[in-house]
Amino acid sequence: MYGIVNKAIQDLITDKFGAEEWESVKEKSGVDVDFFLSNEPYDDDITYKLAGAASEVLGLTVGQVLNAFGEWWILKTGKEKYGGLMAAGGNNLKEFLVNLPLFHNRIMLMYPKLTPPEFKVSDLEEHSIHVHYHSKREGLQEFVRGLLSGLAKMYNVEANIELLQSRDDGNTHEIFKVSW
Repeated sequence: MYGIVNKAIQDLITDKFGAEEWESVKEKSGVDVDFFLSNEPYDDDITYKLAGAASEVLGLTVGQVLNAFGEWWILKTGKEKYGGLMAAGGNNLKEFLVNLPLFHNRIMLMYPKLTPPEFKVSDLEEHSIHVHYHSKREGLQEFVRGLLSGLAKMYNVEANIELLQSRDDGNTHEIFKVSW
């Protein structure tokens, strides 16, 4: 993952829990990086170590950490770093989710070494949509749930995000039903 991801984890922990907690997370994780360069790729293992250490230090499950990070990614990092791109995604939650499969194509222009997930949508109805999440990376379904929750909040929509299918159950990918 790119440094911007790890920097966003640092920002979330520092903002919500304090700089001392971030130092504790960094120490517990064994990650020996003083600062993350946003445009540089880092081994995925660093991100997983940070999430695991944050879970232990903050007394949260890894799922809760990833979910909070997903929301943070949309509401803070996404708006600050990719405001125009986020705004171009759609005028409302439904439009953004319909356009989501194209989003990483645009991001790859900025981060050429990115190994992005793939999103597809199906079962589009007036107040719900199924979002299919395909990724080489495992264990990030709660991060995706947080992203979807963050998008709903970005559009000031109360949404329910239900995991319909998971790789944890032997499926090939996750499917979330987003209802509003």
